[in-house]
Amino acid sequence: MNLSSAMEKMSMKPSAGAAGRAAAKCLVCKDGCSGFQPHFWRKACTACGCDTVDHAPGGDPDDDQLMGRLLADSPCAHLTAKVKGGGGLRVYKRNRMIVTNPVVSRKDPTFNTTTYDWAPAGLNQKLAMQYLELLPASQHAVSGTEGARQRRRNLLTQLPAYDQDPMRCQSLTSDEEISSMLLFVKQYKQEVLGVGEVALPGQGGALKEAAIQRAAKEAKEDKEAKDQSDKKDAGQQQQQQQQDGGSAACSNGTNESSKTEYRCSGCHGEVAMETPAVYAERAGYQDALWHPTCFRCRECGQGLVDLVYFWSQQKLLCGRHYCQTVWPRCAGCDELIFSESFLTSADGRTWHRYHYCCWKCGQSLDTPCEH
Repeated sequence: MNLSSAMEKMSMKPSAGAAGRAAAKCLVCKDGCSGFQPHFWRKACTACGCDTVDHAPGGDPDDDQLMGRLLADSPCAHLTAKVKGGGGLRVYKRNRMIVTNPVVSRKDPTFNTTTYDWAPAGLNQKLAMQYLELLPASQHAVSGTEGARQRRRNLLTQLPAYDQDPMRCQSLTSDEEISSMLLFVKQYKQEVLGVGEVALPGQGGALKEAAIQRAAKEAKEDKEAKDQSDKKDAGQQQQQQQQDGGSAACSNGTNESSKTEYRCSGCHGEVAMETPAVYAERAGYQDALWHPTCFRCRECGQGLVDLVYFWSQQKLLCGRHYCQTVWPRCAGCDELIFSESFLTSADGRTWHRYHYCCWKCGQSLDTPCEH
């Protein structure tokens, strides 16, 4: 795939409603902001100076497109679906959950309905509710509440679009920089990106078997898409992988069945057998699991939004903090720096050379100005 076609595949035009939402008022300033007016290269509003995330322009369709691009071409692609007529683009199959509870009264029966903008995938409602009850109520993504708004802010902060899509970057100045970014995104999708799975302690073997079956199915689909001359080799390789994986799954199940105590990989406290825990495929299903409240980024301490993690050096990281362990991040525009030449200020922050300037007048920060 050449550079231009790769960029075209990664990008998707904003939805029709995005422009109409661009004037969203600031969630911090509220009525003190006249509406979101984007700076031409900073990720901030020129009307109030607050971060773009604090205005959160866009909505669910934009977020699901963002997540679809992120998870596509990764082991988590099963959480996405193809966009009809989208030329191979995918959209996030976000698991929304609707809980209906009867209201007891002497009159005709009525029901209270609660809609969660996100809940762990692959669970029955009872287990999903058990998982949510282990989190603070402020973290429940109930539609229309502060918890749902906080989930969205975390999504935009932890998984910024400009860390995965060159078309969302304004600082890439050459084909070499674009190529470096595309290779970096491909690498982290294949090697470190994952989505946590919720299950009871001791069920890691079943999760592993499901992952093996998904991999086998994907391998089969890939094999069928290849030329006839490649099918024989692909089939033999898949068969060997299934045999190896099946042995590992059986061994894992045997080991787990004899365990009576599980420890959280985050706080090292005991995980009760009857309570849901979070597993991370990249960390292995046998020994690594977390309390729901402990499944968080090691750098910023935030709970990992929608359980999306980056596994690096035996640590859980959010996308933002993983990316900036590999490439420096500009303190001015917040984008990753793929150029060889950049500035490092006395406080250790890094900058694109042309972004090392005053917000108000554009004067270099090395030169005193009235602001």
